Amino acid sequence: MSGPMTLFQLAGADQTPPALADAQLVLIDMQNEYLEGPLAVSGVGDAVAHTADLLAAARQVGAGIIHVVHKGYPGSLFDREAPRGQIIDALAPLAGEEVIEKALPNAFAGTGLGDLLRARGAKELIVVGFMSHMCVSSTVRAALDEGFRVTVDADGCGSRDLPDGRGGVVVADVVSDVALVELSDRFAVVVRDHAWR
Repeated sequence: MSGPMTLFQLAGADQTPPALADAQLVLIDMQNEYLEGPLAVSGVGDAVAHTADLLAAARQVGAGIIHVVHKGYPGSLFDREAPRGQIIDALAPLAGEEVIEKALPNAFAGTGLGDLLRARGAKELIVVGFMSHMCVSSTVRAALDEGFRVTVDADGCGSRDLPDGRGGVVVADVVSDVALVELSDRFAVVVRDHAWR
């Protein structure tokens, strides 16, 4: 192979995504907060539709499913008692599906996520969610330290426009793409247009 290579490629690491039934699907911050307003994610409709299909497929094959949600202060962003903090209707958990609340970007920090995954005997995680550069990135990086192999489904992720610190804007698609490319170097297998089975 010519051209730049990831650390995974240089090491000859297996880049094959797991079968859906052999993994735990972790949905990160799929909350109404990202549908509109100051945190609206670019392409959110497509990401939610893709994730709804993935969630249905995971349920059909009996994959483990964990919904991680951010819990903010009352009256603020991610207020879990307000509509803005609720999980998007199309992705609402079913009875028996675990919901874990977090206060920090890293879903392992101060939560029982790691213990729950280990109790389930998890080795493989499939991660989707918002935002790619924030909570998805923080959680996926921590998952490596926790001993899990992660696959990120890019079609179920997204970010928002960010200021570039020089008076300009980095558009959301670039923010998300760069975050996922960074993860693909060493932290996760990143797939696009993947047919889960």
